[in-house]
This record gives sequence, structure tokens and C-alpha cells, in this order.
Amino acid sequence: MVGVPLTARRARKRAKSHTKAHAITAVLGYAELGWASCPGAHPLREGGRACSCDRVGCPDPGAHPTSPAWKMMATTDTSVLTRWWEQNPEANVILPTGRVFDVFDVPAAAGQTALAAMDAAAFHTGPVAANGDRVLFFVATRGAPEDEDEWWSCHLDHTPETIEDTPGLRWHCRDSYVLAPPSALADGTHSRWLRPPDGRPLPDPLHVLDRLADACE
Repeated sequence: MVGVPLTARRARKRAKSHTKAHAITAVLGYAELGWASCPGAHPLREGGRACSCDRVGCPDPGAHPTSPAWKMMATTDTSVLTRWWEQNPEANVILPTGRVFDVFDVPAAAGQTALAAMDAAAFHTGPVAANGDRVLFFVATRGAPEDEDEWWSCHLDHTPETIEDTPGLRWHCRDSYVLAPPSALADGTHSRWLRPPDGRPLPDPLHVLDRLADACE
């Protein structure tokens, strides 16, 4: 059996150490914002499987939580987060939605178009992330009212049907989650911030939806 050259071993160890430090820094930063997180599966670049989970033929490699109990696990406890990523340094970062924020998830082209239009109008976009061929817009959550008719109660002409009629636009709210930077993607790239969170209040979702709907048409 041919051994792995010492230089290659050192390079892999250094890369894993950097990945762990980067992920821990990210989740601790999210915790400071009040954003809970939990570990996600990660893509595999070698072997017969595309995902680190146990599921054969995983339909969403590296883009889902490691545990079905992710809603209960997600936390802002820094000691717990540090332990998780010390134990599994390659874990991706899962952020539950519908708690502190919701997320509008659009095709990359539409997202970049909307982002440029928002910048031109001096509109506060809030945090925006690039996940491969998708762009994620983080907005204030609408909460979880008991009456579903109050979910989008406002004087604007937008309702959930706006989303259904907008090609490629997805809305992550309660009981959903998104993959957050610096998570590894199946195509070998990493999720990254186009507009990182800065602690400012998140934008109203209806105002962001208005601009995204135009870009997605």
C-alpha cells in the first residue's frame, strides 16, 4: 500500500483546521446576532457517496441538517456550538428560519438583478448570501400567527400567492432552514455573503418581495 506523502497529510490537516476555525467563527458570530444554528451534512469529494449522511442517493448532498431533530437542536449556546464543530469540523451550517428571520431564495440571475436595483435605489437589502446558483435574502420574520390569514396582513398588494406566481422564488419561514456561509456546496464551492449581517434591523419582507417579484418576472 502506497502511503500518502507527508506534505499531502500536512496540507489536508491544515485545510481541515482552517475549515473548522472558519465554521466556528461563523456560528459564534451568528449566535451574537441571536441566530440559532445546528450542524449540517457536508458534500463528499471522494468515495461512492455525494453526502456525508447515511442515506444512499441523498437528493440534496450537503444541504440538510445532520439530525431530524434539528429544530430542537438549533441553539445560540456558544459552548454547545463550539463543541459540535470541534467534533465535526467539516459540518455545514444550518440556520432555522421563521424565528428571527425569514429568507427569500431566488435564482442567482434574478437575485443579482434585484440586488443591483436595490443598491441603485439606496435600499437597505439586509444580509444577502450566494449559495451556488441561488441567492438568499434575509428579511424580518412575519412570526407565527395562529390565524393564517394574518400571515401577510398589510396594505400592499402582496400575498403568499405572489410567491407561487413568481417563477423560481422560494420562501423559507417557520419549520424551514437555509444553508449558511461558509458551508461547502456540492459543486466544490462555498456559500458566501454578498452582504454580510451587520446587526442592523432586517428589512420588511414585503418591501423586499416587491423588488424580487419584479426581478423574477
